[in-house]
Order: sequence, then C-alpha cells, then structure tokens
Amino acid sequence: MIQMFHVYKAYPGDPPVLSDINLHVEKGEFVFLTGPSGAGKTTLMKLIFCAENATKGQVLVGGRNIARIRESAVPYLRRNIGVVFQDFKLLPHRTVEDNVAFTLDVLGVPRAEARERVQRMLKLVGLQHKAGSLPLKLSGGEQQRVVIARALVNDPTILLADEPTGNLDPALTVEIMDLLMAVNVRGTTVMVATHDTGLIARYQKRTLRLENGFIVSDEDGVKAARRVSAG
Repeated sequence: MIQMFHVYKAYPGDPPVLSDINLHVEKGEFVFLTGPSGAGKTTLMKLIFCAENATKGQVLVGGRNIARIRESAVPYLRRNIGVVFQDFKLLPHRTVEDNVAFTLDVLGVPRAEARERVQRMLKLVGLQHKAGSLPLKLSGGEQQRVVIARALVNDPTILLADEPTGNLDPALTVEIMDLLMAVNVRGTTVMVATHDTGLIARYQKRTLRLENGFIVSDEDGVKAARRVSAG
C-alpha cells in the first residue's frame, strides 16, 4: 500500500529532513511512527499525502509512483487518503455535519448520498447527537472525533494521523486510539505518528522509529512494546 525506496527530503541550505528512507507498509496494516520532535515523522506523512515532494528516491502509494503523477491528478490520489491533522483544522462557523460533509461537497457527491454517509460516520465516532453543533461547542476529544469522521467519510484506503492524541487527557487518548484501531479492523491501512511511548506499549503494533531523518528501527508490536517498557 505504501512503499518508499531510498527517499531523501531536504530544503535548500539545511541538512536532510529524511535520509535514505526504505519502507513497505502492507494493505490493512497498522503502523506507529515514533521518534523525537524534528525526527521527520510529519514530513514522511506529507510525502505520502503529496503535501511535499521527495528530493530524491521513489514514493509509491497504492502502486502509483506519486513523483510521476501530474499535479492535476493529486486530488484524485488524495481521495483514497484520510488525514487527521494535529491542529484539527475544523471550520469554526460550520456545523459538525457540514465539517464532515466538506470533502463530499468538494467531490460533488449528491446531497442525499452525502448526508447518509455523514450520518454513518458520525454514528461510528459516537457523535450523531452533535451533528448540528459548532466545533467550538465541543470538547477536545469530540473535536478530534469529528476530524476522524471527516477523514473517513470518503472511505479512504489509507488513514494518516499525525499526533492525534497529543492534546488529549489519558482517558480521551485511549478513546481515540480505540477508534483508530476499529477503523483498522475494518480494513483501512493506518499510520499514526506519536511520541507517546505509552500508546506503543499498550497497543503493540508495528513501530518505526525515526531519528535525525533516518529509520533507526522497525519492530513488530511485541518487540516495540518490550523495548518501551524496558526503557
């Protein structure tokens, strides 16, 4: 589902943000991406989402070399990728229902179909009773669930979540992570960037660790959990 071959990302005048990244993520896999701040986690996700271009190397998403697709084709690629941002990026003056429906509106999905899909997603994240509320009336955990519903409403094959629990208390963190696990069980490939070692120990999923732009370890869930617990 996601492949990277000798990928580098650098900006003029600065050391590489990513260096010689080689990665293979299978369809339906759940992967944690961890490491200290500045290690390159967010940049790696941006390459998958075509928000950034690799300086060197190949990035394949769903078998397509994204360096070779035309700029006009990027929106079509992104239809298959849901993204959960660190800062929510909800539209403050639009209702929960409108926020979740935004992507479908852009794609021109008929209104009746869009409404049905939005209601299904809000039920999945437990917010159908908040459909008419504005984001600022919601708790942090509820806002994050709206973001996840918006990311999933187009039935993406890949979900990228960048520090999705960074601003949440422990109980809400577990709630959001359990939701992402449920999404993965339904068949979506999920990648979660996090610096929270407690999540890695708790959920025991494949874990990639980045340091200074390099992948320094790639461990299965059990090994990663043991290393975190021992450390």
